[in-house]
Amino acid sequence: MVKVFDLNKLAVFSAKKGLLDTMEDRYQMKKDLLKTSNFNVVVICLDTGQEIPSRPEPYAVCFYVIDGRGIFTIGTERVELERGDLIFVPAEEPRGIRSIERLTILGIQDPH
Repeated sequence: MVKVFDLNKLAVFSAKKGLLDTMEDRYQMKKDLLKTSNFNVVVICLDTGQEIPSRPEPYAVCFYVIDGRGIFTIGTERVELERGDLIFVPAEEPRGIRSIERLTILGIQDPH
């Protein structure tokens, strides 16, 4: 059976301002779309000014910016990404995201 995801309808933004530093905060702005034995796909939505603090994760991920603009911290480097940009983050590498302009991201992750 074919499953089609309308990412525009799935985008849900948290009302919390600033730093999203608890698991509860992150669950409100992240939605699991698909989990397989090979990869996971999530959509992440950050309103302007919201930030996920930098921290290591045990899985690699590709972030694809669907819409908006943000600063992505990968290790000690910071890079500004906007609509259409893609970045890869290796497993265990600290990563964080700060939204400059309402940001919708697709995350394609190693399974976990």
